[in-house]
Amino acid sequence: MTGVYTKEFSVTPGSADHAGRLSYHGALTVFMDAAAEHGELLGVGCGAMSERGLFWLTVRTKLRFFERPRIGEKTLVVTWPEPAGKIRCNRSYELRSADGERLLVSGKTEWAVFDLKKQSVVPVAGVFPESTVFPEKTAVEQPFARAADDFETAEVLGEYTVRSTDIDLGMHMNNVAYPRAVLGAFSCAVLDALSPKGIEVLFKRPCFEGDRLVFRKKEDENAIGIRVSRGEESVFFMRLELQ
Repeated sequence: MTGVYTKEFSVTPGSADHAGRLSYHGALTVFMDAAAEHGELLGVGCGAMSERGLFWLTVRTKLRFFERPRIGEKTLVVTWPEPAGKIRCNRSYELRSADGERLLVSGKTEWAVFDLKKQSVVPVAGVFPESTVFPEKTAVEQPFARAADDFETAEVLGEYTVRSTDIDLGMHMNNVAYPRAVLGAFSCAVLDALSPKGIEVLFKRPCFEGDRLVFRKKEDENAIGIRVSRGEESVFFMRLELQ
C-alpha cells in the first residue's frame, strides 16, 4: 500500500488572506485535510480509528513558507507518513507548483494515538496496516523547537473566547482554530511586515467551547514566541519564525 498521497489543490477565496495569497492557517488546513484523506485510504481514518476505540492526537506541527500561491493558482499537495516511533509518528507535507517543480510550502506534524477507553496515549505500533510503505524521507529536516516557558512577564497580545465555530468532531477546539485565533490578534499590516518564514505550533491541552484564552508574546530578532493560557495553565505554544 503506497505511503505517498498526491492531490491537486487550487487556492480558493476561502483559503486566502487579505492579499489574495494562501493564508498561513489555510496552509495548515490544506495539509490536515490531505492527511485525513490519506488516512482514509490507508485504513486509519477517523471512522476506522473510532471503531477501534482510537483517536489521532496532533502534538505539534512545523511549517516552512517559500512562496504562498495566489487565488486560482493550481498546486499539488503531497503527504506521507514517516516511519513510526514507539509512541509517536511524524507525517510530512509538501505544497508544490502544478508541475511539481517548485516547493512552495513544506511541513511536518507529530502525531500520537489516544485510546478512548483507557483515556491515555498508546503505542503507535500496529496502528497502520502491515502493507503500508513508509518513505525514508522527511519534508522538514529541522527538528521541532523547544517551547519556551518564561512568559509570566511577557506582553499580552490579546484574549479570545473559544466559540462554537472552533469546535470539531471531538467536541474540542480544532487544531487549525488555535493558530487562526492567534494570527487574528495581529493586524493585516503587522502580518505583512512580519512575513513569517515559518510557523511552529505545540498543543499541550484541549480547549472547549466557552474557554477564555490569553495570548502572551515574547520577541527576539529571529522569532516571536506566543503562549496561550487558560487561567494558569498553558494550552498551546506558537512560534513565528521571521528568518
